[in-house]
Amino acid sequence: MEHLELFFKSIFIDNMVFAVFLGMCSYLAVSKKVATAVGLGAAVIFVLAITVPLNWLLDQYILQPGALSWLGAEYAAYDLSFLSFIMFIATIATMVQLVEIVVEKFSPSLYNSLGIFLPLIAVNCAILGGSLFMQSREIETLGLALNYGISSGIGWFLAILAIAAIREKIRYSNVPAPLRGLGITFIITGLMGIGFLSFGGMLTGGDEEAPKKETTAEVKTKVEDKKELANNTKVIE
Repeated sequence: MEHLELFFKSIFIDNMVFAVFLGMCSYLAVSKKVATAVGLGAAVIFVLAITVPLNWLLDQYILQPGALSWLGAEYAAYDLSFLSFIMFIATIATMVQLVEIVVEKFSPSLYNSLGIFLPLIAVNCAILGGSLFMQSREIETLGLALNYGISSGIGWFLAILAIAAIREKIRYSNVPAPLRGLGITFIITGLMGIGFLSFGGMLTGGDEEAPKKETTAEVKTKVEDKKELANNTKVIE
């Protein structure tokens, strides 16, 4: 259940685009066609699925205060958390270079259509945000970190795929001149964000404890207490 809850929360409730508005640059620039949106979305899923678990390992065994204790007791006092940004970005840049090489090799047309935005995944704030959220939320296991990376990537993929499909259809609509282009895109993104907020209560219905039923003995005790209080009141009168 923990994995399932994290999966759905990362996609719908804590969506990278609609909840925290990360990765908006690529989201707006590469969402004019569904084909390019699918390619970039798949690349984001791959990069998040690799970098979030790798950065979890870095955080657990190198960066956290006392994480170097596995090297010996004399290293237990070291705190390398100030290197988090540098280490995380280095991991992300390495994986993005790998994705760029693979896409250029096996799909030159997609590589050309993505253009500069494929290498810019390295500085996509959604990618870095995935690792930083993993660190701040103190995800406990490597499996949960992998789950979070994949589900966050799927959430970003669904967001850019949905807006790309809408933008392809809206070309044939009579949009007012001042709102054409990014104007109507921002409005649609805001409306989609409101729609995704409706998923906020999807996994919170069972958090509140149900009221406990009183036993027969407790009911009798309460009745006797009320009678005794009533008698004492009459005596005082």
